Amino acid sequence: MPILHAIVLGIVQGLTEFLPVSSSGHLILVPWLFDWTELTRNPDLNRTFDVALHIGTFVGAVAYFRVDIARFAGAAWRSLRTRSVSEPDERMAWLLLLSSMPAGLIGVVLDSTVEEHLSSEWLIGVMLVVFGLVLYAADHLPGDKGEEGFGTRQALLMGLAQACALQPGVSRSGATISMGRRLGLTRDAAARISFLMALPLIGGVGVYKGAKVFTGGGIPAGFGPAFAWGMAASAVTGFVAVWALLRLVRSRSFTPFVIYRVMAGLAVVGIAASSFR
Repeated sequence: MPILHAIVLGIVQGLTEFLPVSSSGHLILVPWLFDWTELTRNPDLNRTFDVALHIGTFVGAVAYFRVDIARFAGAAWRSLRTRSVSEPDERMAWLLLLSSMPAGLIGVVLDSTVEEHLSSEWLIGVMLVVFGLVLYAADHLPGDKGEEGFGTRQALLMGLAQACALQPGVSRSGATISMGRRLGLTRDAAARISFLMALPLIGGVGVYKGAKVFTGGGIPAGFGPAFAWGMAASAVTGFVAVWALLRLVRSRSFTPFVIYRVMAGLAVVGIAASSFR
């Protein structure tokens, strides 16, 4: 696997995991568009590399939210010791864990189904357009609730929205931000909660799929450098994507991402329906 391909895919993963444009969809579309077949012709290698990129992204997000993670981890530990939930941080820690459960459980059940039947390029293009319009509609709803407005109902509904992103092209962050806005959260609160929700999910998926990878032989011989570069690229760009989006939403809407999704989705559908590629 060329190191350049690994770096490009690492950058794609890191940026699109947190920007509301679908990382899983882009990781399928980029090799398809450029005819990079070293992963597509080897499904086991493709799954292994996907795990590596998600671990890289997880590291970048943890680096950005390290203060919050330490605070919530400490709060969860206090809650376990006292067998009570009496502080806002304790409540938030358990709500974030609750919100990750729908996608985690559904993902374990439907993992092979998604990979085999829901990863068509034309379907990804359609999902980019449809959920781009959903994001646009949700973003223009009124919302004045901060993070204190994130309760059990919000955690479950945003968790179900996160599960919808198992379909490539939907976007995990796009779906959860859209649901957060629909539930009355501000752009900043919806984005921050969306990113924090991702941490237990990405970490859990990394452990689950990583265990399957290493019991199956681990990283193939000769691919170590490409994997290392891809993980590093996804970690750095994941950190940058979180930082940039949180700064952006404090003063701007999600409209630029909607425009990108619609244009990219229509282009993908057009290419898939033609003989261009």
